[in-house]
Amino acid sequence: MVRVADGTGENLGGIAGWATDLMERLGAPGAGLAIALENLFPPLPSEVILPLAGFTASQGKMGLAAAIIWTTIGSVVGALVLYGIGAIIGRDRMRRIVEWLPLVKIEDLDRTEAWFARHGTKAVFFGRMIPIFRSLISVPAGVERMKVTTFLLFTTLGSLIWNTIFIFAGYGLGENWTQVEEWVSTYSRGVLVLAVLAVVAFIAVRIVKNRRSGQDDLERDRVA
Repeated sequence: MVRVADGTGENLGGIAGWATDLMERLGAPGAGLAIALENLFPPLPSEVILPLAGFTASQGKMGLAAAIIWTTIGSVVGALVLYGIGAIIGRDRMRRIVEWLPLVKIEDLDRTEAWFARHGTKAVFFGRMIPIFRSLISVPAGVERMKVTTFLLFTTLGSLIWNTIFIFAGYGLGENWTQVEEWVSTYSRGVLVLAVLAVVAFIAVRIVKNRRSGQDDLERDRVA
């Protein structure tokens, strides 16, 4: 039976303990199930589950290749569910949602759709390797009804690269596998800061434009 420990030898609970139980019960398919759930519930961090799978493989409790294959299958299954959610929402519902959002205009959605039409495959591929967005990128792919075979191809390739890197890291680090989470946490915080700054910049620009538009309307009314 696998007993997961951090660098101090202490047994870990929480997500690590939960993922360990799945791997103990199901082996490599358990790691795949954990990653499928991670795609659907982003608070479950892949930077914990994947290195843990690598560490478990280093203990001889599952095959290294099996861990990579099953976690990639889990990633694709989870992504397909989110793609389906996006397809159910559809463009018409998305446009109605946007109409209710303050500071967001239909023109913004049109530009986003045009961008996704040109760069959607790259967005899906590289998006699988960006924390926070790696799960969410499947939703717009579904909304835009990206060809399923194309979606599957680039989701599989991106997930395979991401999963392999982290599983090998956990395999190589052994009982120090928790260091991977520390490294990725820094990366994730950087991504989050950039995302927040982008949202703040968008809101600031839109508020300024709205104020200028309102002032122009007032000037026209006075002239009239």
